[in-house]
Amino acid sequence: MTSNPGFTCSCCGSHHVELPMNYSAEAPCFWEPSFADSTDCLLSPDQCVIRAQHYFVKGLIEIPITGSDEVFSWAAWISLSRDNFARSADLWDTPGRETEEPYFGWLSTDLFLYTPSTINLKTHVHTRPIGQRPLIELEPTDHPLAVEQRTGITMERVREIAEAVLHPADSESK
Repeated sequence: MTSNPGFTCSCCGSHHVELPMNYSAEAPCFWEPSFADSTDCLLSPDQCVIRAQHYFVKGLIEIPITGSDEVFSWAAWISLSRDNFARSADLWDTPGRETEEPYFGWLSTDLFLYTPSTINLKTHVHTRPIGQRPLIELEPTDHPLAVEQRTGITMERVREIAEAVLHPADSESK
């Protein structure tokens, strides 16, 4: 593992003491704050249900860093069918759950850095051992996020992502 000396931001000129290697979405893009008080809705750190009709799990889109052993990740939400969500929930605390076949799902997090939108990209959700978030494998398309997952990104790209996340208004005008 390499040390993380931080970076000097080209947007604000400040030195940030750490270069983040992961970001996390709080909820699927379809979640609304008004759902929090509904009995047919749930939002936990790992699972989400909207109106007892839409089901989501949180997993990691892992992207290798070229020339390094490090991995950059997006913690994102994936919609699953009711049956796959129920199966995933049934196995949540079951040792050996990582032998489960991957579940098909749709990416339900808008990663605003990517064009076109990341909403509804096709995925496969790979269950991992207890205590580890599922791995999200994007369908191998020409979408920039899918390409990055397949081919990796540089540390310079990680810095660009950090700047865009820290200064979203600046990144949208570039």
